Parts: sequence; C-alpha cells; structure tokens
Amino acid sequence: MCTWLRLLLGLCVGAVAAKAEAEPTASPTAAPPAKAIPDAAPATTAKPAPEIRRIYVIPVREQIGSAVLYVVRRGIKEAIEQRAEAVIFDMDTPGGALDKTMSIMEAIGRFPGRTLTYVNTDAISAGAFISATTDEIWFAPRGKIGAAAPVGMSGQDIDKTMRQKVVSYLKAEVRSLSEGKGYRGQVVSAMIDEDYELKIGDTVLKPKGELLTLTASEAAKTYGEPPQPLLSAGTADTLEQLVTQRFGAEHVQITRLELTWSEVLATWLNAISPVLLGLGMLALFIEFKTPGFGIFGIIGIACLALVFLGNYIAGLSGHEPLLVFGLGLLFVAVEIFFFPGVGVLALAGVVLVLGSLFWSMADFWPKEAVPVAWTADIFLLPALNLTLGVLVAIALGVVLARFLPRGWVWDRLVLAAAIAGNSQRGADTPEVKEASLIGARGVAVTALRPGGVVEVEGQRYEATVEVGDVAPGEAVVVRGRSDFALIVERLNP
Repeated sequence: MCTWLRLLLGLCVGAVAAKAEAEPTASPTAAPPAKAIPDAAPATTAKPAPEIRRIYVIPVREQIGSAVLYVVRRGIKEAIEQRAEAVIFDMDTPGGALDKTMSIMEAIGRFPGRTLTYVNTDAISAGAFISATTDEIWFAPRGKIGAAAPVGMSGQDIDKTMRQKVVSYLKAEVRSLSEGKGYRGQVVSAMIDEDYELKIGDTVLKPKGELLTLTASEAAKTYGEPPQPLLSAGTADTLEQLVTQRFGAEHVQITRLELTWSEVLATWLNAISPVLLGLGMLALFIEFKTPGFGIFGIIGIACLALVFLGNYIAGLSGHEPLLVFGLGLLFVAVEIFFFPGVGVLALAGVVLVLGSLFWSMADFWPKEAVPVAWTADIFLLPALNLTLGVLVAIALGVVLARFLPRGWVWDRLVLAAAIAGNSQRGADTPEVKEASLIGARGVAVTALRPGGVVEVEGQRYEATVEVGDVAPGEAVVVRGRSDFALIVERLNP
C-alpha cells in the first residue's frame, strides 16, 4: 500500500514539474520579470562638458604710460565680463610714470580672480610696484625685479623732502597690499628705500645705502621656519609653461591682448579731447543754424566720434554710450528734417548727446567687479573735459565772428538769420495775405528735405514739402501754411 502511495505521489510531482518547464515555451509573455532585469543593458548618462578655464594675458611693456594703462584697464574689464579665472601680466618694463602706475595698481585690485605677474624679463621701478599688487610673482630664468626708488619725470632725483613723502606713502601702500604674502612687504620696501635694511633672522640681505634688485634665483631662495620663498612663486621658461604649471594643460583658454598703435592713438586723442569736443559742438551748432545738412554736420560728428574712439580704446567707454549718442543724433535729425520748429526732439537729442559723452569718459566697471564707489573722482574728468569743450566752442565761435566777418561760413549764418527775418516780416505785412500766397508759384532757394527756404513773389520764406524733396532752383507752388512755414510742393513741368 505504501509503495503504491509513493508511486502516485511521484507521478503527481513529475506532472507539476513538467508543466512548469513547458509554460515558458508555450507563452513567452509569461516569463518572470525578475530574469529580464539582469539581462537589460545598463542606462548611460552623458558626462557634462568640462568647464573652460579662461586666462587673460596682458602685456606691460616698454615705458609705463597712458598706452599701457589703457590696455591694462581694457583687458581687466574684458576679463571680468568673460568671467576669467586669472589675469597674467607679461612684464618687461624699465618703469614709468607714477600716476599711471597707481591707476594700473587700482585697476588690478578690482579684478575678483587670481592675478599673476610673469617677470619676462625686467620689472624695474614702476614694474616692481605693479608686480607687488598681484597675488603671485613668477619669473623667467633671467628675470630681474627691483630698483623702485621714485625719481622725477626726466629721471633726475627729486627733492629730499618730497622723496621722503613719496617713499613713505609707497611703502605704506606696498605693506597694505602685501599682508599675508610672506616677505613681500619687506622686500619691496628695500627696493623703494635705500635707507631700509632688509634682514631676515641673522642674514642681512640688503644693507642700508643701496636699493635692492633681485634675480630669479635670488627671489626663489627660502628663508625662515617654515622655509618660504623670498618673493618668487615659481620659475618658468615661457609664459605657456607658467600656465601649464599653475593651471594645467587641459581645458585652458588663453586670451592675449597686445599693445598696438591704437593705444598710442588713444593717448593723443584723450590729450586733445577738450579741443575735439569744442570743435564738434561748434560745428554741430553751425550746422543746426544753417539750412540743409553739409560739411559742418560731418565735421561735428567726426570730432565727437574721435572722442568716443579714444575713450573706447582707453578702456573707459563701451558700446552703450555710443548707442545713446546715436539715438541723440537721430532725435536731432528727426527735428531738423521732419518736424522743424518743434524743439522738444532737438532738446532731447542734445541732452542724450551730452549725456553719452559724459558717460563715455567716466571710469565705470562691469557688474562682476568691485562695486563702484560713487565719488566725485569718477565724474571729475568727464565734467572737466566737457567744461573745457564748451569753453573751446565759445572761444572758437568768438574768433569766427571776430576775424572771419566775410566768407562762405559767415555768409551762410547771416543768410539763415536774414531768411528767418524775411519770413517773419512777410507773414506779418498786410500787403501779403495768407490767402494770396496759396496757389502762388515760387522757386526753391535751398534744398527742401523736407524743410528749407523758398522765394515767392520776391520774398523768402521758410517752407516744408510734405512728399518727397525739392532740389535748389526747382519750381514750387504754395499749397498751405503751418504755424512756422509755408507748405509747398514741387511744380511738375
């Protein structure tokens, strides 16, 4: 009996097993989901593109003056706008003007990222001050830095009292910039002051009575406990090698600025900017007072455009003031050609033109930089230049009226005044009635685009044409009158 029961149980178990094996083949959709998961290919995620590390290289070459200041200021502002990680100053200078050097140091202090100097190969005098402003000082193998005592404009020694004042100020400035940078404050003080003794521990590196100048190897020597370099952050054969050592070789984008003839041009343009402003304003005034548009308008716009060009190269002006300037000229042009006599558009245009000129000369910085301190210094130079420009325009106008009483320039101004006077008298005399003028024929004295001057029945009048334009000498017919001028149209032959 037990044997039969065991046999029956075995047959049942075998049938169940056979059915379990047959079900996956008969119905593929019934496959267990647990088996499908390990067989599935793993999901892939795209890796984010590596971030580009932007490095700006700005040259500090030859004698430090306005041209070097312009390229440095423009380069730092561009680096701020492009969110550069670092700015490297490629240094090879014998020194230069102290005021321009201080302006460069101030501009460097506005950059929010890392600043480095590559002494390639000399950073003498003013070059040492600029180097001391940066976060790191690197050297070419033959680099030298030092000899930073202040001297006069032509290289001669200055008065002892004045020299003591300047040296004291420069030493304090360098100490404030060198806090937390090892021996830098002491080293640069020894470069400035011959009476300063540089001593670290028991080692005298510079005795009194001479100025300190360091080579690349001397600047790299270590002193103290723990040992730290005297001045150098490293030595590199080339600037590219410096970038590789400091920032790596991959995902680095280097932007080089160059000191070109444009910076020299900007130096001259900014030196004569009050004269250019005066000439431009006077020329535009004459153009506004004479009928039509001609040489004075071209001269005025060209002079003011040169002022904008000089400010742009100098790193002061961007594109925005130029757009405002163009908008102001557009308002004035609309007033002259389409709505003569209204006044509102011309006034708004003049305000925009003067405001854009003021804006272009102010030293504003990008938003990413240190917030602008709204002090009088920012507006001092623009206000001074604009004031001088107005005085130059007035002086030139007086000279023009005094010494050029005849000639085509003066004649055009007198003619414009005479035309206006004749127009007013023609409108007021009882002999010439408004109704009698309508339908009368005349001739265009000047071009009408759309405003100008016509002669009708022996009198000259200001007139406008509503459609098209009229060339000088063409016949016209009066169709009406506005508050300020006759309304005419070309008389077809």
